[in-house]
Amino acid sequence: MVACCPVVLRFMLSPATKRGTCSTGVGGFAYLLEPLWWTGMITMIVGEIANFVAYAFAPAVLVTPLGALSIIVSAVLAHFILKERLHSLGILGCVMCIAGSMVIVIHAPQERPITSVQEIWQKATQISFLLYVALVIVLVSVLVFHFSPRYGHSNVLIFTGICSLMGSLSVMSVKALGTSLKLTFEGNNQLVYPETWFFMLVVLTCVITQMNYLNKALDTFNTAVVSPIYYVMFTTLTILASVIMFKDWEGQSGGSIISEICGLIVVLSGTILLHATKDYDKSTRGTYAPLSPTLSTRLNNENGEMSKHDEDDMASSEDICLRRHELFEQV
Repeated sequence: MVACCPVVLRFMLSPATKRGTCSTGVGGFAYLLEPLWWTGMITMIVGEIANFVAYAFAPAVLVTPLGALSIIVSAVLAHFILKERLHSLGILGCVMCIAGSMVIVIHAPQERPITSVQEIWQKATQISFLLYVALVIVLVSVLVFHFSPRYGHSNVLIFTGICSLMGSLSVMSVKALGTSLKLTFEGNNQLVYPETWFFMLVVLTCVITQMNYLNKALDTFNTAVVSPIYYVMFTTLTILASVIMFKDWEGQSGGSIISEICGLIVVLSGTILLHATKDYDKSTRGTYAPLSPTLSTRLNNENGEMSKHDEDDMASSEDICLRRHELFEQV
């Protein structure tokens, strides 16, 4: 469901832009009158609700990496519906994501039953996880108040680092809140406990901060650079937080843990490869401006300066807006 949203929106925006009735890049809102736009938004909302529910029934070490599958489905749908041909390396990236996801699913740990939100609170207040939370808060504070004003617009890792660190805490809170709501719907009311409302407050705080700096990253740097870096950092930190808080790997054999790590590496590599090659055909056909430098060149070009003001080959504003929807799906 989530993967359908960018394709539906792009399918709607393309003819609307040609008619001059929709210009998202210059503040136009005519697209709000398009039924197809609302169809895309509804599919995304339903998909995100399902993603929220998934955290209540499965460990984050399993759910988070599988978010890469939405990117694959979106790319495949765009290939057939929007005629955006996948490059051979992009197809290889899709295959790598599928293979890595299968390995993760096969070796993923079992979800341990939780009977109350107070049990989650005990996990959240254990020394190891409190140290992780303290480290995240310190790192985010340093990035926000020291590095962001100085290097935020020249180093892509600043904004994406803030998003990823806060994202790892938001996922843990979402899992706690989702589990509380699940128990409530089963007849064991958890809304009477203050811990449930605390987790809800943490979710709102983390998500708002995360979205704020994600938008800054997308407004400053090219999406093809932000997307894979953010996905890799967010997924890695989320799995680390889940392993610390919920002890996902406790009781698993060394072979299963190594297999999960290898599957994760394959998924991350496939995601980077897919994003690095998704604009290949646009440059060769001449439909758009020439393709930007490669990912490695961008990250090493003048200390990572990737400001959009320096990029003459930036994609159209509608394309960038829709890419943001794809990136938000990973949150």
